Amino acid sequence: MSESIHKVELPFVAGFNADDQPVFESLEVELLSADNDEVRLLRSPLLTRNLAAGDKLKVVNAAGAEYELLERSGNLSIRVLSRENVEPLEQQLTPKIEKLGGALDHSNPRALVYTIHVSIGFKPIEDALNDACAQFKGAMWNYGNVYDPEDGTTPMEWWIDLDER
Repeated sequence: MSESIHKVELPFVAGFNADDQPVFESLEVELLSADNDEVRLLRSPLLTRNLAAGDKLKVVNAAGAEYELLERSGNLSIRVLSRENVEPLEQQLTPKIEKLGGALDHSNPRALVYTIHVSIGFKPIEDALNDACAQFKGAMWNYGNVYDPEDGTTPMEWWIDLDER
């Protein structure tokens, strides 16, 4: 008998609007515990920082979008944004990311979200992203879970701890 995955969507704080009110992103998670207090993200988010597909979280207050990161999956969350429609970029970039072992998690007319394991190495990932984005005016990419969400520039270096496990 196969076990079915129990999935739900939960709100996550993606940022704050001009009135300093939270803006939420709904993310699909897998319920991991009988009392539903532990979940695993099924896809990397577009807007929510510091998380990637596979990360394990403790639900502190679902209604208030409060979670505690329990364990990183080792996946990188990569966001590709464009002023133009991303479909031609997606057609070029997705096969390159898939060849490296990554996957496209989300697509809309102006954004793509990829998940790829950090063990692939930053250089091959960044080379593929830089090469593809350079060919499309107004396209750029960034990591969703590499830099400190407070300053956006300090590497969190969680992958070092991952190597030690």
